[in-house]
Parts: sequence; C-alpha cells; structure tokens
Amino acid sequence: MAATVRVLGRGELGRFTGGDRSEVGRFERELADLVGTRHALAVNSGTSALVAALVGAGIGPGDEVLVPAYTWVSTAAAALAVGAVPVLVEVDGSLTMDPIDLKDRITPRSRAVLPVHMINHVADMDAIMEVAAAHDLLVVEDACQAIGVTYRGRRAGSIGHAGCFSFNQHKNIRSGEGGALVTNDPRLFERASMYHDVGSYERAGFAGSDADLIVGVNLRMPELSAAVLRPQLAGLDAQLARRRKHRGIVLESLASRVGRDLRPVPHHDPARAAGLALEFGTPDAAVEFGANRGVHRLIDTGRHVYTNWRSLQARNPLHPALDPYAAVDAEIDHGPDACPRTLEILARTCAVDLAPELPTPAFRLLARRLAG
Repeated sequence: MAATVRVLGRGELGRFTGGDRSEVGRFERELADLVGTRHALAVNSGTSALVAALVGAGIGPGDEVLVPAYTWVSTAAAALAVGAVPVLVEVDGSLTMDPIDLKDRITPRSRAVLPVHMINHVADMDAIMEVAAAHDLLVVEDACQAIGVTYRGRRAGSIGHAGCFSFNQHKNIRSGEGGALVTNDPRLFERASMYHDVGSYERAGFAGSDADLIVGVNLRMPELSAAVLRPQLAGLDAQLARRRKHRGIVLESLASRVGRDLRPVPHHDPARAAGLALEFGTPDAAVEFGANRGVHRLIDTGRHVYTNWRSLQARNPLHPALDPYAAVDAEIDHGPDACPRTLEILARTCAVDLAPELPTPAFRLLARRLAG
C-alpha cells in the first residue's frame, strides 16, 4: 500500500515517465539479480512474456513449438500468436514435460520447446536441455507458476535461453496482472524489448544503434504493478520457505496413507520442493480427496488441460492469410487422444494449496483435516 501511494504521489504512472526512479526499471534489475540473469523485461502478463520471448527468439510461421499437454492455455496460444504451431507433449508422473515423449515428438519443423514448471514443480531441465541441444531447439521456460523456485542450485527461468513469469492473482507474487521475461541472450532481449514497446526505437537502452528494428506492440508494465511487486519480490524466498514447511506438515499428517493409497508426486529437486501434489490409485479416490478445502483434482482445472483448449481446437485464424497451420503444412493433433497418458495421470492427481499466507498453527489444523 505504501509503495502504491508513493507512485500515486509522484503522479508518474507510465513505464517511461519516472526516469531513474521508475518502479518498473527497479523491479527489472531486482528480478534479474534474484534469478541470476543478465536481462529482465517486465510486461503486462505472463502470456505477453511468452509471446515476447518467442519473438525475441525468432520463432514464426512454419515453426513447431513443443508444449506440455498440462499447462495453462497461454503456453500453446503464445506459439500461435507468433505464427508458429504448438505440438503437444505428454507429461510424466512429475506433472511436467516428459523428456522421452519430447524426443519422440520432434520433427524437422521443430524450433523451440516450452517446458512448464507447474504448481511449483520444476521440469526435468537437465534432460530437456540435453534433448534440445541434440536437436538445435531453443528453450523458453514457462516459469509462470514457479517464480523463485530452484532446480539443482539454479532459479527456474534461468536455465533455458529465456524464462517467463506471471504475476496474476494466483501466482507466487502478484499484481493482479503482470509478467516478465529473463534471459542472458542480448539479441533475444533486444528483440523482445522492441516488440514489447512500439516506441522503443526512440528509447535509450532498448535497441542499440545497430539494431535491426522490428515493429512492436504495447505490452508494457505500469508503474503501479511494479510498485506492488517489489516488496513481494524481496520476501519471496521467505514465502517459499513457508511453502516448503507447510508441505512437510501435510506429508506428516498423511504419513499413514503414503505408500498405501497415495503417494507424493515426485520433484526433480526434492530438497527444495515448494509445491505438493498427491497421486492416488484411482480417479475415484482423487475425486474424494479433492473435495477437501484447499485441494483440487488436476483433471478438473479447466483450461490447464489440453482437452479444454477449445479456441485452439477451432483452428480459426485471425485472417485466412495468417493461418499458422497452413504454413506448417502437416497434421497436428490437438484432439482428445493426443496425450492419453497425461489425462490418466491428471485424473488420479490432486494439488494441495500450501497457503504461505497462513500462520503455521492454522495450517496444521487444515492439514489434520486432510488426514481425515
């Protein structure tokens, strides 16, 4: 609240009106420091961050972008926004992209892969990066649901060629809407910066004098959003520590059932796990457990499941001349049978809200209720 009052008092609400005092500029520097990348670009949503990253990477018509079948619809929609086509990949028991299936879905048209770190479960990035390197694929991490989370000593979003975050109402830090991309690639950053601001070619620090200029749009983050985010960013590690603590409390409460009728979904960095999902033996058991407060069965999470991506399934281009599927000229399966293993896993799995905003004693009460 104090941060927003400070911005309102100055009356400088736009991204470029505050000069050196810009809240967005400060947030970008602080985010890059936290994640460990050379560059950070704040935008108005996680979707915008994904689109800008793909533009920055030079992805476009005729290209295929590999995306997991369990993710928010924006991951696949971002590929279509730049004229490329999303190709679905199964998730494995970790709820993240299966590197084995990824390898099987690569074609000569594949240009990029978007692994997604769902509900603070980080994808198997070592394996994915190995596959990507072998096939010369660009990697854009969709870390929208996992800002701050680490993977074997590295922050999510810093491992691939670029990483993207979201700050909407349901993320680790939030400003209602908002997003950012991070990268160590100066060329990708320059192109993404030009794309995120139609007037960037007149602004210092965004497009070098020798840049190949591109026409952008306006995806800028406003000052108020950055002001709301900066204090949360400073407290992010403490919040993630509470999530890890609450995860341990839930598993302790359910200890008598673990291995009998449920098991924790595995993490690729279990010592730093900041999310919790539970896999059951049958969909009916997951339905029963999903009725608890703070729990939801993953197959019931709407547009996070590829079978509910109706706008993609319709395949109606913005204009006939802008049809991404015509540019690829190949059969791309987005139908209900494209990723059956993903559907089977999601039907038996529930995510548990670790509620870092709750004091630990109050969370212990909730955890005991989960144990029945």
